[in-house]
Amino acid sequence: MTDVRITRALLSVSDKTGLAELGRALARHGVDLISTGGTAGALRDAGLDVRDISDLTGLPEMMDGRVKTLHPKVHGGLLAVRDDPAHAKAMTDHDIGPIDLVVVNLYPFAETVAKGAERDEIIENIDIGGPSMVRSAAKNHAYVAIVTDPADYGELITALEASGGMTSSDLRKRLAAKAFAATAAYDGMIASWFGFADQGQLFPETLPLTLKRSAELRYGENPHQKAAFYTATGPAARGIGQARQVQGKELSYNNYNDADAALELVAEFRDTAPTCVIVKHANPCGVATAATLNAAYEAAFACDSVSAFGGIIAVNRALDAATAQAIAGIFTEVVVAPDADDAALAVFAAKKNLRLLLTGELPDPARGGLQAKSIAGGWLVQSRDNGRIVAEDLKVVTKRPPTDGELADCLFAWTVAKHVKSNAIVYAKDGATAGIGAGQMNRLESSRIAAWKARDAAEKAGWPAPRTIGSVVASDAFFPFPDGLLTAAEAGATAVIQPGGSIRDAEVIAAADEAGLAMVFTGARHFRH
Repeated sequence: MTDVRITRALLSVSDKTGLAELGRALARHGVDLISTGGTAGALRDAGLDVRDISDLTGLPEMMDGRVKTLHPKVHGGLLAVRDDPAHAKAMTDHDIGPIDLVVVNLYPFAETVAKGAERDEIIENIDIGGPSMVRSAAKNHAYVAIVTDPADYGELITALEASGGMTSSDLRKRLAAKAFAATAAYDGMIASWFGFADQGQLFPETLPLTLKRSAELRYGENPHQKAAFYTATGPAARGIGQARQVQGKELSYNNYNDADAALELVAEFRDTAPTCVIVKHANPCGVATAATLNAAYEAAFACDSVSAFGGIIAVNRALDAATAQAIAGIFTEVVVAPDADDAALAVFAAKKNLRLLLTGELPDPARGGLQAKSIAGGWLVQSRDNGRIVAEDLKVVTKRPPTDGELADCLFAWTVAKHVKSNAIVYAKDGATAGIGAGQMNRLESSRIAAWKARDAAEKAGWPAPRTIGSVVASDAFFPFPDGLLTAAEAGATAVIQPGGSIRDAEVIAAADEAGLAMVFTGARHFRH
């Protein structure tokens, strides 16, 4: 492949950004401009000479614009192998001129869906001619340049100016790769809409994943692994991928993973009192709600001040100066918040390496959607764990029912346990975690670890007793034996929330009654692997 001079260009875009500037650059190099409908009108408004597509095909645009570029004089000009004698003869015999550049961006299908359009309007925004031209041009990139993104106009213009109106093979190959990715993503969005929204399928036969690379990362979980971050491109995407980084070093793979865990947990409390979540290695090490954000941070930090060092902090309110000052008191990797006032921003500005992410509105914890995890040779796909429990869902199974205060703490602890790696045990008191046991191979060990961490926190803080005294305990799945529950009772817990459903429930309930515990069943579990 060699450099190719652009003599004729076909432009048909829905997004007119940068179109006039590109048209003028092409005109400076004597390029014959051919265009369709609104694109032709925009070029003429910019003072450029342009021919309508009907002048090329000899046929008018018809069927409400559905048929305009689907013609041999278009696709022959795009697909012809210029140095193939048979192709050259066909072009001559049928009066087909070569087209050296195609500039196309597709009908705004995703935007149409996002605005809540009716089905007929959505169908009309499925582009046919555009993807056909894109694929023809991209396939024949040995001779044709294809541009699908206005962000690439500048590179094309620079290349034309540097070469006197020519495109290099390297540029055409890069543009072709991007073009095929664009049509794949476009078709993926259409297939997803048909499967999920139009047909109501939770698990369609083919599941298209449409992702856009946002950043190449320094490395993955470990320095010997390579990594990149891809963002979802759907109209309803909201989360860490859409957060605005205000300051700090670039995010690492582990930063993204931990920040996502922190955001998902704090979003559970988006409509409640000020709440702070501290995460380390994707597990919460402290969570609290309080009258102020600063008080919530202090209570969350007190749960495990050792693990909080170098952690990820997420809050459910706009950051203020007092909270920012408290957070800045120790080394913190990432802070995630809906917003931050000027005073808080000024505090963090002194911490140049601290990464501050502002998300705007927090994601809805009850939203639907799918989660996917790669395994060797395939993917596991499941619906999001958006299950939520309220007081009316609980079943009291012990002789003593929980007090109002215990009930509130049970629901708080249950919400936190949902975001702790299994096996998960969470002690909570007065709207704050007192001890967290995560990721153990048996529930008894998680219960012991959580109690031990609470005792350790009390010793470091100089408290007379650990905060598990008078606390409640949540278990993400049922207690298969009474031992884990009795460990919680020994640590000072007075109430228990757990799913129930074990064949030994009666034995566990009897043990709770004997220990004077109140216990409620949720009827739902929250395994998190």
